[in-house]
Amino acid sequence: MTADDIRQVVLRILGAIAPEADLAGLDPQANLRETLDLDSMDFLNFVIGLHRETGVDVPEADYAKLSTLAGTIDYLAGRGSAAKGGAR
Repeated sequence: MTADDIRQVVLRILGAIAPEADLAGLDPQANLRETLDLDSMDFLNFVIGLHRETGVDVPEADYAKLSTLAGTIDYLAGRGSAAKGGAR
């Protein structure tokens, strides 16, 4: 998966969790939880969605690395998200 492919997957997952959010205008460096008003369950659903779509396991110790769009893309790109071939 390319960084753009990963970005599309991440935005699709976030769109399902926060359908009212303006994801097109999302600052890649903005804190996702604050910007999209995600609570703990929303964030957990985000992590689960990432795993389902990419096959990447995200341990709780790494959750902080998913705090921004850019950080999430970098994290997934560095964890072999291409192994699953992207979105199903």
